[in-house]
Amino acid sequence: MPLYKTITESNNTKIYIWKVTESEADLSREVVLTPHCQNRVNGMKSEMHRRAFLSIRHLMSLSGYEDKDLYYDEMGKPHLRDGNHISITHSHEFTAIIVSKSQQVGIDIEKQRDKILKIAYKFTPIEEYRTLANTGAIIRKLTIVWGAKESLYKIYSKGGLSFLRHIDVQDFSFQQGSTTAEILYKGELSQYAVKFLEFEGFTCVYALKRADD
Repeated sequence: MPLYKTITESNNTKIYIWKVTESEADLSREVVLTPHCQNRVNGMKSEMHRRAFLSIRHLMSLSGYEDKDLYYDEMGKPHLRDGNHISITHSHEFTAIIVSKSQQVGIDIEKQRDKILKIAYKFTPIEEYRTLANTGAIIRKLTIVWGAKESLYKIYSKGGLSFLRHIDVQDFSFQQGSTTAEILYKGELSQYAVKFLEFEGFTCVYALKRADD
């Protein structure tokens, strides 16, 4: 079943994850794209990108929406026309969306790869990870932190926001499956709940803006 996982975070918030195994032709069936999005698909050179794009429209259908219900602002952030909140992600053969009626949300999927060790200094103080048992554990934890910061960036969606200087993710254990984070930018503080899960060498992280902010 291409629908890989559904997570009910609350009565108002759900996450849908898709594993893209179908052909582009199969994914195109029963998907009606706006002219703008059809042009986007036509311009994609990568078949995998086209399949991922189409799979996201199937996820939207599962959550009660069509392509025409989605639009993007000037920062590239997706919005739903009914005022509910949505965030979208894809990485290789996995795609996901999070939809919420009550909270601003962000989601990110990342493949766990050792190249994250080379860029870690750009988004987090790497010395904080020296106590972990092995390189594999460091890669896993860095991927969660990166995914958390990506998710928060998708929510905040303002130019000039720095992963390293402005976004702080509280420490966590793998067993927790959750943590908290905050953004301090231009004197404004906002706080977030962060959840994560791992599967098939991938990490999915999603963030929810605290309602009291």
